[in-house]
Amino acid sequence: MNEPSQPSWQTEAVFRARVRGCLLGGALGDALGYPVEFSSLDSIRAAHGDRGVTGLVPDADGVIGRISDDTQMTLFTVEGLRQAHERERAKGIGGGALQLLGQAYGRWLYTQRKPRPDEGNRGLWGEAWLYARRAPGNACLSGLAGEAVPDPHAPLGPPGPVNPGSKGCGAVMRSAPFGLTGAPADRAFALAAHCAQITHGHPTGYYAAGALAATIAHVVHDGDSIEGAVLRTLRLLARYPGHEETTAALEHALDLAADGEPSAGKVEKLGQGWVAEEALAIGVYCALAAPSVSEALLLAVNHSGDSDSTGSVCGNLLGARHGDVGLPHAWLEHVEGRAVIGTLADDLAAECTRR
Repeated sequence: MNEPSQPSWQTEAVFRARVRGCLLGGALGDALGYPVEFSSLDSIRAAHGDRGVTGLVPDADGVIGRISDDTQMTLFTVEGLRQAHERERAKGIGGGALQLLGQAYGRWLYTQRKPRPDEGNRGLWGEAWLYARRAPGNACLSGLAGEAVPDPHAPLGPPGPVNPGSKGCGAVMRSAPFGLTGAPADRAFALAAHCAQITHGHPTGYYAAGALAATIAHVVHDGDSIEGAVLRTLRLLARYPGHEETTAALEHALDLAADGEPSAGKVEKLGQGWVAEEALAIGVYCALAAPSVSEALLLAVNHSGDSDSTGSVCGNLLGARHGDVGLPHAWLEHVEGRAVIGTLADDLAAECTRR
């Protein structure tokens, strides 16, 4: 019997570039949006000119390139996934992943309660720059404080047991890494959705998380365009009861992207991004509508809403599609923690291609 074919070094290099691109792109979008997260579009334009933010700008402390809780939690997602994949390499990622991801998010929660790492803390837990508190979401804080781990075999559709009414964007903004492991899109969707239930129980909150993961999986592993990946994700969503709100938001994003020149006005037709389906839809719209990566990222943060989360989702998508070489490096070199993010991305890619 013939042995299964091994991926070529070229295939692995492309995969590595896309994993790096997804994580670094998300961090860049986050850093672009963080200083203007709570500002109206009028206020952004008054402070930065008629075009709004045109690159990285200082935050309230005068620092350029800071990331928020969006990137913090995304990185802990990566750490948990890498550990789960390593432990269960022979079986693939299964139910045990939720326990390890819950522990990883518990480490993130620890960083939000302490001023600095304890001596001997390892991995992300030992990175002092991740102990900054950057307006973390209430559902993330309260959900993790309860230390609940969802049942990975429970059907999706009913509200989850933790924060059952919450569909804030705190789950979707951390969920791109589920699409980077090599798992098929339907498995990436399910794991991301179940993991989102650790903090967000509203079906739209966890379906949006699953939809981002599935879209990333289609882009990275199937080679789809972003539009093609979203269309395939919509077919996946249709299998689940209660998907309609997430589906409608994605369909609206696709329709607007096909409707002429991109604009902040069209972004705001999709909402402000504080809730999951809006953050996902804005990220998708901007990634599709703008003619370049840099213009898409700027479109994603120049609006009256959750600019860092919408910038992060847009950056995840664009980086997954174009790889780290396709990101604007003049901006990227100023992003907080970029070397650690790149190393974490390489570690995840290496683990997920290990046989």
